[in-house]
Amino acid sequence: MSRLTLSTSTGFSRRTFVVLTLAAGVALGALGSAQAAPKTSLSLGMSVEPSGLDPTAAAPVAIGQVTWQNIFEGLTTIDKDGKVQPQLAESWVISPDGLNYTFKLRKGVTFHNGEVFDSAVAKFSIDRARASDSVNPQKRYFASVDSVETPDAATLVVKLKSPTGNFLYWLGWPSSVMVAPKSAAENKTNPIGTGPFKFVSWAKGSQVELAKNPDYWDKAGTAKLEKVTFRFIADAQAQAAALKSGDLDAFPEFAAPELMASFEGDSKLTTVIGNTELKVVAGMNNAKKPFDDKRVRQALMMAVDRQALIDGAWSGFGTAIGSHYTPNDRGFVDLTKTYPYDPEKARKLLAEAGFASGLSFTIKAPQMAYAQRSSQMLQAMFADVGVTLNIETTEFPAKWVADVFKGGNYDMTIVAHAEPMDIDIYARDPYYFNYKNPAFNEVLKKVDATADAGEQAKLYGEAQKILAEDVPALYLFVMPKLGVWNKNLKGLWENEPIPSNVLAQVEWAQ
Repeated sequence: MSRLTLSTSTGFSRRTFVVLTLAAGVALGALGSAQAAPKTSLSLGMSVEPSGLDPTAAAPVAIGQVTWQNIFEGLTTIDKDGKVQPQLAESWVISPDGLNYTFKLRKGVTFHNGEVFDSAVAKFSIDRARASDSVNPQKRYFASVDSVETPDAATLVVKLKSPTGNFLYWLGWPSSVMVAPKSAAENKTNPIGTGPFKFVSWAKGSQVELAKNPDYWDKAGTAKLEKVTFRFIADAQAQAAALKSGDLDAFPEFAAPELMASFEGDSKLTTVIGNTELKVVAGMNNAKKPFDDKRVRQALMMAVDRQALIDGAWSGFGTAIGSHYTPNDRGFVDLTKTYPYDPEKARKLLAEAGFASGLSFTIKAPQMAYAQRSSQMLQAMFADVGVTLNIETTEFPAKWVADVFKGGNYDMTIVAHAEPMDIDIYARDPYYFNYKNPAFNEVLKKVDATADAGEQAKLYGEAQKILAEDVPALYLFVMPKLGVWNKNLKGLWENEPIPSNVLAQVEWAQ
């Protein structure tokens, strides 16, 4: 290696060299400081790519996980504790009879395309959701709306046909977000809302990119990140590799519980186990033989060892349930002992129903790991009581929605219902379970008729018990939120009271 030799013939004196060296050191120091500045971008992974980007037009939860509270906002919102909070409506007054809701709307709110948010826009959004030709996935939640009035630009009056105790809660859901009249028709591929992030691009099969909204109405809630990229990676090993390499900053819903231990001791990553509303249930077509016989449904429930299924399908992560309800929700009742694991009783009940020599049917299972593994566990458990279960992998969401959700063309299926407090789906007609019970429907009507939380909790308990006894679906377990993300990332929700990736307060630690 050659040695640096100082010479006056270069035109630099020793003094000059020292000065330049010090200056270079200062410059390098400044460069180092600049490089150490917090990141302002985020790369976030999801297992399932949304089918569109308008949560008011389709049911898959992946839509809201990209857009809710990032691009779109509602009159109310649901916070990280599952509580209703004001959003585009800053306050409201409810009439004593519970029929009139008068909302005071925020002023100075604009959509990303410059359209002004006011009472006329709010009326448009609600009327669009409840219209006869509406494709809103939660259209029935607007069925109680009788009329929507706009006394002035900042006042919205919603008149109901009957008291609806959960109305403010429903208004906070992704399906209830406010949309702009001029852009609503294009929101599926070019979403425009009032939120802290703007839509930038969607590379189908790969990623969705958002950018900070510099004109966001809530200055205190202005996004701390400049750019967010949602990347869609279905393969669990690829998810883990991307996290470990730093190619991904976060995977809030990591889909491979068996790989969680592989992150232990990683100096860059943290793992979080939180609560969700993801109720894994094996729905049965109650209008189709043999599932129209309650004894068959009850026998199949007793053939299931829930804890063994959780251990085998989801590496022990999960909480067993006995009805369509989670321990997070008000009025929860543990009903796992209504029809506990008892294969001998299951065989006797099947024989009583006329299937002493067994029966055979098919489960349409989405491609997601939890559905495939749970189906395999059910297959083995059913075989022990003389039941043959055939597994048909069904692409989710498109084919599953067409065949099962809309077509009702199935025997049994399995899916994680993600919407909070959605026990009312068993009162919907039509709905893919094809379950009809007037007594259950009456309990749900009573829930709507009161805003008293204690009374609602009691009624929800009654509703749970009816489902646990009737078994229109096999109630298996609640999936936890398995989060993996960079240790320097702050503000991601650890629990998930509603399917979401709320990013406005997410930032990198200094």
